[in-house]
This record gives sequence, C-alpha cells and structure tokens, in this order.
Amino acid sequence: MPETMTIGVDIGGTKVAAGLVDAAGVITAKTRVPMISTGDAATGFSGVREAVEAVFAAEPGARGAVAGIGICSPGPLDPSSGVVLNPPNVPCWRNFPLADETRRAFGIPARVDNDANAAGLAEVLWGAARGYRYVFYATLGTGIGSGIVLDGQIYHGHTGSAAEGGHIVIDYHGPVCGCGKHGCIEALCSGTAIARRAQEKLATAGTAGRRLIELAGGAAAAVKTEHVGEAWREGDPLAGEILRETAHLLAIWLGNVVDILDPDVLVVGGGVAQLMSGLFPDILADLPQWSINPRAGEIPLVMACYGADAGIAGAAALMNAVR
Repeated sequence: MPETMTIGVDIGGTKVAAGLVDAAGVITAKTRVPMISTGDAATGFSGVREAVEAVFAAEPGARGAVAGIGICSPGPLDPSSGVVLNPPNVPCWRNFPLADETRRAFGIPARVDNDANAAGLAEVLWGAARGYRYVFYATLGTGIGSGIVLDGQIYHGHTGSAAEGGHIVIDYHGPVCGCGKHGCIEALCSGTAIARRAQEKLATAGTAGRRLIELAGGAAAAVKTEHVGEAWREGDPLAGEILRETAHLLAIWLGNVVDILDPDVLVVGGGVAQLMSGLFPDILADLPQWSINPRAGEIPLVMACYGADAGIAGAAALMNAVR
C-alpha cells in the first residue's frame, strides 16, 4: 500500500464518517459511526477513534502505511493548534485539543479544520478547481459555508475565522439569520430559506403552487426544498419563481465575492447547489450587474466533484497539502 494514503474524518453532531484516501483523491474505503456529542469530551472522541479503527479494520494493510489523519470538525476552532473551541453542535468539546488527542491515539500526524475550508482544498487538489490559483468554494445546503484557497493553501485570516461567506449580508432588512444578523445569504438562499420562502408564497398563491402542496402531502407548512425542486422540474410556475429569485440572490452575493476576492473559479457543492445547477447560466448572466469587475461574467461557476463525500475528501486533503 502506498505511503501517500491518508485518512479523512468528517465529524457532525450525530455521526462520524471516515475514509481511506489515496494520493489521487480516490476514497478506497468508507465507514460511518454514531457521534455521541452530549456526554463528556472523551465519549465524543471515542466516535473518532471508532471510525478510524473501522477504516483500519476494512483495510488492514493501511495500518502503518497511513501518513496522517485529517479531520473536519464543526467550529469554531483554531486550525493552527487543532483545538476545537465551542461548537454548538458538539457541546461535549470545549477547548478540546482534537489534533493532539488524535496524534496520541494513533501515533501519526493529524490536522483539524472546518468542513468548507477542507472541502475547498480537496476540490483544488483533486476536483473541480484543479489548476486554478484563486478559488472560492461554497457549500449550499441546510446552511451556507465557504472557503478560500489561494495558491493551494487555505486562507484562514488573522484569527482563523476567514471565509464565513454564508454570513455576508445582502439585505439588511431581510430575515434574521441564525448568526443574529439580518439578510445574510444563508438566511435567503439556504435549503431552509428556500423552503420558508415557498411556504410564505403559498399563503397567497392561489392555484399557482398546487403541485407544491400535493408533493408536501396537502400542507403548505410541510413544503421542503426538495418539493420545490421536484415541482420546478415538473413545470410548476411558483416553484420556478422561487428558484429564479434564489438564483438572483446568489448572483448578488457572488458579485460581492468577486469584487473582494477576484477569484479565477467559483466552485459550489451541496444539495442546494445541485438543485440550482440548471440555473447557473442565469446566475452568470446576472453576475456582471452586481460586480464592478469587468470580467466577472467570465469566471467559471462549477459544481464540486465530491458531493456527499466532501467532508472525507476534504479532511484527507488537509494532510496532503502539508506534506
């Protein structure tokens, strides 16, 4: 087994996923175990230990050949020290030295970062952003996260908290975001926000959203993002209106990103990105109206490669980037 194998660990509030990743970014083995995040720190770490041991059990030859373990953890965290500070979704860890504990447990190097940073790095090393120098990556899902990778290195900023692109405000009169600010792009274009906008529009839509109601089992309050997507594909006019509005808001947001960063590629992943991919041409056509960069419309807007495995690949990329 080649020495360039790494293990990527993706930690969430309820699960730990791990995989063995080769030097070309191919995930050769995967596992998933529960994350017990409400007990003490050691109990939480036991999920990480169990996931890594399960990878070794699936690929016995990997033990002794793995060069490092990368970990995506909920933040806030300090990527330079590998300390997880106080993540709301993992209350068992407060100032927990996750990288050091992992090194002690397995005797090999370990590194920790947040999921969007790491996923963006994986796309640069092995995926849709390969060959680009100035990369903005965003994951559009239940929330919106982002990462910046410049010349193959994650940009962390002064305190390690850079690239919180989901909390760029584009409408200060807009809905309250989970972060407490008004009108963040997360509050307007996440999966949660799309579903909420659909429910609000259905209150006055008459028959325009009939198919949405049917897909939700007859209750407007039960409409989810996936119902909007399905209704749109079937030609429902209200679903189309909702997604076109979403595309317009994303164009405004990305215009700000382009003006600040001047990236040479925009990479998006996550379930909402997949849903919106058919409207990428609309976003790109709208983008020059929301950026002073004269070449804004030339910047590629592409889907990420790793999909549901972005956390595993991203975590492994953390170790590949520092070798």
